[in-house]
Amino acid sequence: MTLSPISLSSSYTTTISQPHHCSLFNTTTSTTATSLNLKFCSLKPEPFAFTSLRHRSHHNHPFRRTHFNAISSALSNNGTAPKSFDYDLLIIGAGVGGHGAALHAVEKGLKTAVVEGDVVGGTCVNRGCVPSKALLAVSGRMRELRNDHHLKSLGIQVSNAGYDRQAVADHANNLASKIRGNLTNSMKALGVDILTGFGTILGPQKVKIGSSNNIVTAKDIIIATGSVPFVPKGIEVDGKTVITSDHALKLETVPDWIAIVGSGYIGLEFSDVYTALGSEVTFVEALDQLMPGFDPEISKLAQRVLINPRNIDYHTGVFASKITPARVGKPVLIELIDAKTKEQKDTLEVDAALIATGRAPFTQGLGLENIDVTTQRGFVPVDERMRVIDANGSLVPHLYCIGDANGKMMLAHAASAQGISVVEQVTGRDHVLNHLSIPAACFTHPEISMVGLTEPQAREKGEKEGFDVSVAKTSFKANTKALAENEGEGLAKLIYRPDNGEILGVHIFGLHAADLIHEASNAIALGTRIQDIKFAVHAHPTLSEVLDELFKSAKVKAQASDQVKEPVAV
Repeated sequence: MTLSPISLSSSYTTTISQPHHCSLFNTTTSTTATSLNLKFCSLKPEPFAFTSLRHRSHHNHPFRRTHFNAISSALSNNGTAPKSFDYDLLIIGAGVGGHGAALHAVEKGLKTAVVEGDVVGGTCVNRGCVPSKALLAVSGRMRELRNDHHLKSLGIQVSNAGYDRQAVADHANNLASKIRGNLTNSMKALGVDILTGFGTILGPQKVKIGSSNNIVTAKDIIIATGSVPFVPKGIEVDGKTVITSDHALKLETVPDWIAIVGSGYIGLEFSDVYTALGSEVTFVEALDQLMPGFDPEISKLAQRVLINPRNIDYHTGVFASKITPARVGKPVLIELIDAKTKEQKDTLEVDAALIATGRAPFTQGLGLENIDVTTQRGFVPVDERMRVIDANGSLVPHLYCIGDANGKMMLAHAASAQGISVVEQVTGRDHVLNHLSIPAACFTHPEISMVGLTEPQAREKGEKEGFDVSVAKTSFKANTKALAENEGEGLAKLIYRPDNGEILGVHIFGLHAADLIHEASNAIALGTRIQDIKFAVHAHPTLSEVLDELFKSAKVKAQASDQVKEPVAV
């Protein structure tokens, strides 16, 4: 079964999909050119890979000692490469995925290098999840300071709150610079070589760096080149009045009225930013509902809280067939056509337009033709172990692809996890990443987070495989910490199998939802069943008790696993 992900945009039937859930630009990578290849990025069921847990004594801290020895060895000479290769591992792309793979490779004693044609940190750090969180931090503060009713309920009085646009933009830019420096320094400190230039694969285990004749060899190669914003045909981007997320993060202007094409994660987060800073927003969405791909119940509640009360209107079931930038004395023109009939529907005149129709893999110019690899709508085909597949369906030896470039799950942390999984494989331990255990979040106010299947996906799976699906819910209004903050608007939803307690999916809308989801994602990753996790203890009063109540409310027929038979000395 192919599980449909949450589309980043769905304003076009052929837009790039955001992985099943994602925060704004949680993508991997570095790029300098634009690719128009695209794909609905399906989240495929992946085999589970569990690591057995061993009971360790705290005496002498054996784990810490082993970890330290591995790092020390890497620091001393960056591993020992085979004589026939320059490196054990060469990573093309120094985004979050490449960085995660490089650090794990050094820990494993591999002589490692990364190739970067742009700047370290890739999309996430420089043009995505990092600077966007800086803007969203500002939008969150502005909402708090301008919500008189909420402040008065807490006994707080605040005069009119304002903001300095350039200072806000500087905050986002400075954060990106700081994180970029941290990533660069962490690799240099561990002895990872950073090779500057665009990497082109010349043949098996051979890569050319830049336009010179600098050729390096490596026993294993990872492609981690990420993605770029996707702009559909008929849309003219001028970088000023018609912009992509790359431009929007610079916050050069705050338009009075901005149209956002696509109501997925990118569009939703930017609507939070722009409305908090005073803009009026109009969504243009191809599907019949906003926020397509989210669990429908969560989407309905989120629309009631994030869309309806704010200065936002929307057009659903329409395409933006043509967008013309503003000219002297003329506004941005957006021509809308019916998504089904393609008939002309309307023309919008706005101050600016943000194209949030997803992302396209950046794989052009990699030299894939030299190893007989054909991309599928721009994505590099891989198997469940991230091994690259050639045009004949055979595995390309010693070549892997992670992150946005393979399209499995377009999230920065998914790319990093894939990279770590690859390193495990090349160092002798078979490992398959369970993508259904990877969480994602949308950093609106309040936040949305999720892991696993939506309710419709779970019920479809149950029908095909012959098992029942149950749902449990709990409200933030029942949580002491949320009420203390006067933030009781929220819902947590658990989708599970009542016969054996398997967690199929968890979806949260509410205060700090992005932080709360990890208990559920870790439970899925480790194969923990509901009947066992019910015994976990949560500090009181904390928001984590939302999950505690959620798991305790589930009705599971199976009994809990055997508990520890001997008491633990404390």
